[in-house]
Amino acid sequence: MTTSVKRADHRVSARVRILLWLLFVMAVALAAVAVATRSILLRDVDHRINQLLTQETGEFANFVEQGVDPATGLPFTDPDALLRIFLQRQYSDPDEELLGLVGTRGPGLRVIRQSRDIPRSVALHRDRGSLDAIAATDAPSGRLARAQGEVRWAKVPIKGSGGAEPDAAFVVAFHADRERAVADEAFRALLAISGVALLMTTGIGWAVAGRILAPVRVVRATAAELTERDLTQRIPVQGRDDIAALAETFNAMLDRLEQAFAGQRQFVDDAGHELRTPITIVRGHLELMGEDPAEQRETVRLVTDELDRMSRIVEDLLLLAKAERPDFVRTEPVQLAELTADVFVKARALGERDWVLDGVADPEAVLDPQRITQAMVQLAQNAVQHTVPGQRIAIGSRTTEGRIELYVADGGPGVQEQDAEVIFERFRRGTARRGARTSGAGLGLAIVRAIAEGHRGGRVELRPTEGGGATFVLTLALEESPCTAS
Repeated sequence: MTTSVKRADHRVSARVRILLWLLFVMAVALAAVAVATRSILLRDVDHRINQLLTQETGEFANFVEQGVDPATGLPFTDPDALLRIFLQRQYSDPDEELLGLVGTRGPGLRVIRQSRDIPRSVALHRDRGSLDAIAATDAPSGRLARAQGEVRWAKVPIKGSGGAEPDAAFVVAFHADRERAVADEAFRALLAISGVALLMTTGIGWAVAGRILAPVRVVRATAAELTERDLTQRIPVQGRDDIAALAETFNAMLDRLEQAFAGQRQFVDDAGHELRTPITIVRGHLELMGEDPAEQRETVRLVTDELDRMSRIVEDLLLLAKAERPDFVRTEPVQLAELTADVFVKARALGERDWVLDGVADPEAVLDPQRITQAMVQLAQNAVQHTVPGQRIAIGSRTTEGRIELYVADGGPGVQEQDAEVIFERFRRGTARRGARTSGAGLGLAIVRAIAEGHRGGRVELRPTEGGGATFVLTLALEESPCTAS
């Protein structure tokens, strides 16, 4: 018991689980968007820097091929003059440095730069080590990872006079940190927005999950309130979504449970009510039985008769209880004429009456032949109990307006109008008896009604008989078998 309570205390509600999963999915999605956006921005930065480096080196290469020294009017022969004039004519971006390198690396390396201010903390022309590395490499471009920040560079070597080894170079350097900072700032802004979105999602998700799961909580509360004695609680159905379908399914289940418990209680009540009398009779006779052999034989006869009656009552009650099950009726294709003739032959053995096979319908119908035979024989037995020898009892079948009717008509005293509504109920024979003494428990017609209603669209009706008497009619839907229908 303690373990169950502890487990219940640590149970996480469906509302919390839905919210946690929603937040997890949202967080993953927002993080993926932020990372993807940062990657795209950084890629765009790299692409723009590459374009700028390509553009600047291309412009310098064109100037080398087509440029003219203003002092001589001839193509440039002095790298120093070439670099100075080109740098004077160029306009650089704020994060861009255009440099000319003349001479060899180390102390002999001379730097030509534009006359513009660049922060000392990042200026490449003050970093002799980086300039030596650029001058010494044969690569046309590269990256420099410095403490002051990353530098992307490209280089165009200048051939010396007479095709000698290059002794000068044009260098374009781009300080990428500020451009990358823009992408990082956008990334941080997205993370902040994602945090706000998660907070809003938490509130909205909590409210929406509570609204969606409200019927589930009603189901839980209703289930907690159900007891064996009170199965009347139902869940209000609102909307047409899955939750409404769940409520409808739960209500249908409660209907079935209520019917099952009602049937169980009725069975117990009926059995206790109807068996109490024969049990009292049996006990009384056994207690008063003397030693006289004749008295003992009479007592045994009476006790046996009461026990047989109790057995019939129990069998009838069990049959009525089984009528609530879906397999109570098992239909199959049946020749109606053959079924009517079989019922007539079996009914004639019930008593000396003027038995008449009144009419026979010929179609093939889908029904349960055993249950229908049981109901018709019960109606015939009922007719025998309320007629005298020699009176007419007619059995027949017919079709009318897409239905079939099997009937038993007797010439007895009939059923009074005030009794017609109650004779199909359990243990009810009506306020006016139809003549002859009966020994049944009042379950026969209840069984007939259960069998009729067990067939789809079936019912039992009481109709007057021409010339006096009562006619009981089983009316069923005419369901033809697949073979017949085709």
